[in-house]
Amino acid sequence: MRQRKFNKKDESVPRRKGFLPTLDLYVFSEFMIYLSILLLVFTTLFIIGDVFNDLSDFLDQNASLKEIISFLLLKLPGNIRFILPIVVLLACMWTMAMFGKHMEVTAMRSSGLSLFRCGGSIFVVGLVITGVNIWFNEALVPYTEREAEVLKFYATGEGGTPPDNQRMLTFRSFDKHRTWLFKTFNLNKDQQDVVLKRYRGDKSLDWEITAKIASFSYKTGWTFYQGSLTPYSRDGLMPKSTEYFKKLNKNRQEIPEVPENILNAVKNKSELPSWVIWRMVQNTKDMAPRCKAILMSVFYNRLAFPWACFLAVFLGIPLATKNERSGIMLSIVVAIGVIVAYIIISQLLLILGKQGLLLPIVAGLFPTLAFLVYGWYTVVRNHN
Repeated sequence: MRQRKFNKKDESVPRRKGFLPTLDLYVFSEFMIYLSILLLVFTTLFIIGDVFNDLSDFLDQNASLKEIISFLLLKLPGNIRFILPIVVLLACMWTMAMFGKHMEVTAMRSSGLSLFRCGGSIFVVGLVITGVNIWFNEALVPYTEREAEVLKFYATGEGGTPPDNQRMLTFRSFDKHRTWLFKTFNLNKDQQDVVLKRYRGDKSLDWEITAKIASFSYKTGWTFYQGSLTPYSRDGLMPKSTEYFKKLNKNRQEIPEVPENILNAVKNKSELPSWVIWRMVQNTKDMAPRCKAILMSVFYNRLAFPWACFLAVFLGIPLATKNERSGIMLSIVVAIGVIVAYIIISQLLLILGKQGLLLPIVAGLFPTLAFLVYGWYTVVRNHN
C-alpha cells in the first residue's frame, strides 16, 4: 500500500469561528465566577469606606437604621461604576491565567481556535458590562448621587441648605455677557433677592436689575418682581436714572439662562450626565472658548470612559496568555500597571483639554482609542 505524504497544510487544523456551546458556556461560567468574586470584594471595600466616612454623621443625629442603609445603597451605583473597569480586567486576567496554568489555552488553540475566539464569551460579557456602565454614567448614578445628598441632608442637617438650594450663588453666563447673584437659589421655586448685570461686547456695564423675586418660565422667560432697572453710560461707569417696577419681563432671547443650567454650572462638571453637558453647549450661543473647551473635554471623556470595560478584555486576554508560564501574579501586576497608565494618561489629557491646549475630542477620546488599538494589535499578533 502506498504511503501518503503529509505536509504542514495537511496537519493544520482549520480555524473555527462559530458558536461552540460547550466551550463558550465553560469560559463564560469560569469568567463570571471570578468576576463575581472580585466585584463582591471591591464593592465591600467601598461600602466599608462609606461607613467610615459617613456613619458618624448619621449617628450624631440619631438617624434610623433604614436611613443609613438607604444611603449606603444609593452610594453603591457610583462605586460600582468606578470599579467596573478594573474588576473586568482582573477577572479576565485571572480567568485566562488559570486556563494557561492548566494548559487549557494551548488545547483550545491546537484545536483550531484563535486567541480572539478562545475568549469570545468574555468579549460578549465585556460589551454588555460596557452598556451597563454607560447606563450607570448617564442615568442611574446622577439620580442616586442626588438622592443620597438629599437623604443625608435631611437625616443629618449637614451643609445648612438642601442640595438644590444654594445661598449666595454667583453665576457668570457662558457668553460672559451676564452675571447673576442669588441670595437664595432654589431649583424648584422662585428665586429670592436677585441681582442681574448685563455687559456689552466691550465688557462695559450696560444695565443692572435688582429684584425681590425672579421667576422663570420656558414660554415667557424670566419675570422680575418688586425691583429696579438701572441703565449705565456708554463707558459703563456712570449709572443713569433708576426705573422702579412691580413686574418686568425679559424673554429668552434677552436672557437665555435656565435654572437647571445655572445650578449645573456650579456643580463639578465630571458629575453631570453627557446629555446635560451637550445640551448646555448647544443651547448657549457665543459660549466663551474656555468654557466650551472644559465642557466638551468632559463630554468626550465621559463618552469614552465606560469603554474601558471593553478595553480591559482586549488587554487582559493577550497579556494573560502571554505570561501564562510565568504565573498569575505577573499577569495581575501587568494588568494593574496597564490600567493605572490608562487612568493617568486619560486624566492628563483631560486637563490639557480643559486648558484649551488640546482639542476636546482628542483629549477625551484619544487614550481609550489608543489602548483599544494596542489591545487589538496584541490580539492579532498572538492570533497564530
